[in-house]
Amino acid sequence: MTSSWTWHKISSWFVHGYTATGAVLALLIVLAAIEGDVAKALWLGLAALVIDGTDGMLARRFDVKERLPWFDGALLDNIVDYLTYVFAPVVLLLQTGYLPEGNAGTVISVLPLIASSYQFCRVDAKTDDHFFLGFPSYWNVVAFYVIALDVSTAVTSAAIVICALLVLVPVGYIYPSRMLVLRTPTLVLSAVWLVLYAVIVAQLPDPNPLVVAASLAYIAYYCVLSLYLDQRRRAARAVPASTPV
Repeated sequence: MTSSWTWHKISSWFVHGYTATGAVLALLIVLAAIEGDVAKALWLGLAALVIDGTDGMLARRFDVKERLPWFDGALLDNIVDYLTYVFAPVVLLLQTGYLPEGNAGTVISVLPLIASSYQFCRVDAKTDDHFFLGFPSYWNVVAFYVIALDVSTAVTSAAIVICALLVLVPVGYIYPSRMLVLRTPTLVLSAVWLVLYAVIVAQLPDPNPLVVAASLAYIAYYCVLSLYLDQRRRAARAVPASTPV
């Protein structure tokens, strides 16, 4: 029994360590951005996406909350997500010249940092029925498409302002690895999107337009499904419970 319990503790620490590697990747992304190596930064961003997409499932599989109740894995996950999904992508956009120069670029880059700081500190940022409340701070995805599509600083700035505002709009966005409806097809499509991400990075600076379009189709699927399911959950909550006879 003692050896079994020890193994459970070791496996739990392994899962937390796996999550924590995302912080290392965030540092490497920033360093790659400073060096001007955009492809390397995006490859590291892909690794961070894979880790974030799988560490939660591993944590539930090994029941780490029960095995290490005094260690807050959710807080660790939020710290790592802020670094990899928010801070590092903003640095990447600044260093690659996709934001305006001078004070204007600084102001624009601050918006995701402040908006996401607000969101990450909300206790209801992840709802009980497994939705993200407000735009889920996918600034790494925003940065990826800005670079893949090679858009102007004006378009990049507009996209950042809009997404920062959407953080404050209480619309539910699906949590692919925890969703209860269409979970399997959504996870499959998410995996396909990661493959398309890799293909696009390998093809930089001129990715195949069809590959980019296919990857954007997944983003459209994600947004449409999120809006539909959010509307459905709101409607279900609005229906008053029947009074027992």
